[in-house]
Amino acid sequence: MQPQELSSAPFPPPPPGSSGPPVPLPRRRNGPLIAALAIGLLTGGGAVGAAWALFGGAGSGPASDAQGACNALAGFDDSKITGSGKESEIALNRWSGAVTLSAAAAAGDSEYKPLADAIMWARQRQANGYDVKKDVAKARSICDDL
Repeated sequence: MQPQELSSAPFPPPPPGSSGPPVPLPRRRNGPLIAALAIGLLTGGGAVGAAWALFGGAGSGPASDAQGACNALAGFDDSKITGSGKESEIALNRWSGAVTLSAAAAAGDSEYKPLADAIMWARQRQANGYDVKKDVAKARSICDDL
């Protein structure tokens, strides 16, 4: 028996019939996806946190959530949501806060479902590029009746 030769390569010897060491697969670039996810989470969390801090976090429950949504909606200017800069960021965060808090209120008490539905309808229309002034006015009218 002859002593086995030690290979200096970090890979095991290739199987018979192959042409050399394995070729590493190209890496997938997940950086942009992870960055977009982080921005989305921070924006959503920031909107809810801002609404809670600005409009009082003393109460809890569906009534408090509905009031927070209405307060965020009261300060929302839909004409600024598509712009850029701080005014657009403020509008986007107030809008996100109104959407999130109205959904939380409706989940806790069906009395607030019309508010959540009106805001969700406006959000869908806004996302599709429609003017939402009338939809936001309807949601504000529901807030006035709460």
